[in-house]
Amino acid sequence: MTTVHFVYPHRPRISAPSAIGRKVGERLRLRGYDVVHYDIDEARVIRPGADDVLLGHPHEAPWSVFRRSAARKGWRRKLLLMPYVHVDDYHVSLADPVIRNCDLFLAITGSTWFRSVPSSVAAHWLPKMVHVDLAVDRMDFPRVKTDFNGPGERRFLYIGHTGWYKNTAYLTELARRLPGYEFAWIGSGEPAIAGLRAYGRRDFTTEDARALVAEHDFLLTVGVGDANPTTVLEAMAWGLIPVCTPESGYADRAGIVNVPAADAATAAAVLRELQARSHDELLALQAANDRDLDHHFTWERFTDQIVAAIESTESPHLLPVGRRRAARLRWLSARRQATVLGPQQLRASVRSLAAASAPGRRLLDARVRRRARRP
Repeated sequence: MTTVHFVYPHRPRISAPSAIGRKVGERLRLRGYDVVHYDIDEARVIRPGADDVLLGHPHEAPWSVFRRSAARKGWRRKLLLMPYVHVDDYHVSLADPVIRNCDLFLAITGSTWFRSVPSSVAAHWLPKMVHVDLAVDRMDFPRVKTDFNGPGERRFLYIGHTGWYKNTAYLTELARRLPGYEFAWIGSGEPAIAGLRAYGRRDFTTEDARALVAEHDFLLTVGVGDANPTTVLEAMAWGLIPVCTPESGYADRAGIVNVPAADAATAAAVLRELQARSHDELLALQAANDRDLDHHFTWERFTDQIVAAIESTESPHLLPVGRRRAARLRWLSARRQATVLGPQQLRASVRSLAAASAPGRRLLDARVRRRARRP
């Protein structure tokens, strides 16, 4: 039996990234694979058997499980699985040293990002890349929106944090341009998103949180560097109509309304037009999303692509990359890994080193002590 060593979050949660680890692991077992789960920040190395497959997501730390294990020979297959955007070199530098050790890169990303790979800083990865759309389990996100508010009274909801790539200042600008409409936010982060009614974090397994979602009509997300956020799929399952930028990971879908990421006047005009649409038109968008959820954004389809990569023999070479770009990516990768060398991060890694060598434990303990003594 083939053993899949799966490095991905897998806690008992319905949200990503843990949902990815759990849902895929369950389906791989149903298809006859033995699956062993690992957390991405585990400080260990897996010694493979001849029929073993390494699948998963690298952590920045040089001693973390995927990075160390992918560098070893003897694997049947080594498959990188992680969200992908190329909005900056820094993000690409995380995976660049790892992808060279892998057979294929299963890139969780939107069509906008995948189409533009050839003109990006990651263009040399293209031969190894497989485009993978995310999925959602409709049982975890049951339909709550069965009727829409009337024209002019429809509500927009943002779900998420305030990281730079979520572009939340743009939400404030849209709310400013449309003072007669209600904009709300479920999530957390600093600074607060001005112009949006803040509800804080909510547990979407509860009836109260789902009832709050049902008061709204549209999910609005305007990221500039979002790979393939599951909030869009979760909103579709609940029955809301997603409105998002193409850079939020979803474009050219019949039931998803796109707005530009850098033209607030045009985006505001789209939101006004949605306020004026008939109830039947919104139901038609909802029905299109139901079809997408039933036939495209499923864990079965997602797992099909992973199984195809496991059973494939493809292991193409990367394209040539210029010396300057290669040097910059190496420098950024080293800089990124250096951010995990602080005392707190090192102590956390030391605690997970039960499977690592005794010399490795002594080395990390010494680094912790030296850095802790620095002023």
